[in-house]
Amino acid sequence: MIKHISLLIIICFSFGLQAQNQNNKKYFRHIRYNHVSPHVPILGIYPISKLEADSSSHYVFTYKNKQLVEIINHHYHTQQQHPLTTFGAYRIEFLYNNHMEIRTFYDPNGKRITNDRGVYKEIFTKDKNGFITDLNFYDLKDNHMQSNWGISHYQWKKYKKMVVENRYNLNDSTVTISPYFKFGTTGIVYDKKGYPKANYNLDNNFKPIENATGVASYHDTYDENGNHIKYEYHNKDGKLTLNQWRFAYGVKKYDTNGNQIGRAVHDVDKTLLNERIDFSNVYTKLASPISKKDSIEIKRISLGYLIALQELKPKLMKKVMHEQLAKRTIEFDFKNKKEKIRETTYKQMLDFAESWNKSGIKFPTNPKNEVTILDAYQKAASVKLVSDNWYEYLHLIKINGQWKIVNLLWLYKDSRKNIH
Repeated sequence: MIKHISLLIIICFSFGLQAQNQNNKKYFRHIRYNHVSPHVPILGIYPISKLEADSSSHYVFTYKNKQLVEIINHHYHTQQQHPLTTFGAYRIEFLYNNHMEIRTFYDPNGKRITNDRGVYKEIFTKDKNGFITDLNFYDLKDNHMQSNWGISHYQWKKYKKMVVENRYNLNDSTVTISPYFKFGTTGIVYDKKGYPKANYNLDNNFKPIENATGVASYHDTYDENGNHIKYEYHNKDGKLTLNQWRFAYGVKKYDTNGNQIGRAVHDVDKTLLNERIDFSNVYTKLASPISKKDSIEIKRISLGYLIALQELKPKLMKKVMHEQLAKRTIEFDFKNKKEKIRETTYKQMLDFAESWNKSGIKFPTNPKNEVTILDAYQKAASVKLVSDNWYEYLHLIKINGQWKIVNLLWLYKDSRKNIH
């Protein structure tokens, strides 16, 4: 009886541990967008269940004693994001030592790699109140290194309602906020939820000052789900102004799962300058079948390659072949006594169209050229081409409105000729 009770206790304890471990993992569809500073904490948004995560793009956050210790990145539906938002790594490990938070980055095989900032390790330092004061970057040998933005060290301090940020390179010289946006000393203002709502370019007296393009601050708005829905650029007087890309503010649209589906940018007077739709692999809807016109053109281009050879038409060859053509076949290497791949270049094909059939005896008087479209989807087609001499498989692409042969794999009709 005692053995049974002990076994029951062990089983219950085991299930309790499993439940505890399960509760330590949280699943999110997205990471909160950040283009402000690495001082802004990582935040998962749009929480989902493990069951939902199994069939969806997501992140897995693991916590131990209420501290984030790991993020697994399964987010494969991301539109192009800001480098401060993305990780560029499969696994991010978080370690805590005294007042330091250490982040290292790994690929799926457990090999250490650089993140999207081009560094192997990030070490954040916190004061006794938990405020982040410093960030330093390190290489594989724990030597100080610079990010791909030329930054090796971030430093933060509080000033009134702002978090003041400065950045330095390995020579301890100050660096702008990014290579493409020229703010020097900056002041970050957070809202009550901890979201960054404004970022100011500051002078030596911590007053907003305009950069070379007339921008003194940019302001961000987030919705209740954590989506970044609006960003505005202001001059030192707090009025809307044009940024270096010549718009004053942008508005983003999202679907019910937090996938960005559109963006529009506006002038200072709210005039719409540009609007775009952001497409995502979340929705895998097949495009319409190619048109009859495209089918006719695919066959014409495919046959055009043979006609150019047969009738000595280099201009036609140039029209049907893409400049990045990859044409290949198999041949036998007698020296090494094994088969190998033989390639023919685009330039050689143009030359062949001028001279290969100059004698007029390379093809029958009435050549038999048969073309079959094996498959075609949107701007790509796979074609089988059979002639008196060859049996060939072609890949065509529609680029800038024109169908072109981009890949060509061929064999002699009697394929023994390729290997003897």
